Amino acid sequence: MRMSVVAVGQKMPAWVREACDEYLKRMPREHPVQLIEVKPASRTDSRPVERLLEEERERIQERIPNDSVVIALDERGTLWTTRELAQQINSLSQATRDIVFLIGGPDGLHADLKQHAHQQFGLSRLTLPHGMARVVLCEQLYRAISVLNNHPYHRD
Repeated sequence: MRMSVVAVGQKMPAWVREACDEYLKRMPREHPVQLIEVKPASRTDSRPVERLLEEERERIQERIPNDSVVIALDERGTLWTTRELAQQINSLSQATRDIVFLIGGPDGLHADLKQHAHQQFGLSRLTLPHGMARVVLCEQLYRAISVLNNHPYHRD
């Protein structure tokens, strides 16, 4: 099983890159996670938000392998505990080769991406800065895999 995080946004602050890199390098070889950054649509002109989201949707879709299970991050998505995330990953790994988590840009994800995702997952009901959402997701993926591997990193 392969997991990917496809995230709109490049040139993240050093603390975001360092934190994500730290958690991703801790992942066991049998459960690697790849972070794929997608260039955001330019917001320097007066194009409507819908057009910007469409442009980002196209870029995101190019990065999703065929037959992947797609989980879109959205603040209105289902809130899972770490153990529930681990259970989701475990059950999905039995059915697919690729699990892809999507993180939108400043305006979120295009409605089509959310609608066609297999699931919508919320990290929190709070609005999180994009970089913080990346770090939290990477840490929680590491923690969920630790749970599956009976590693003592997670404590209830």
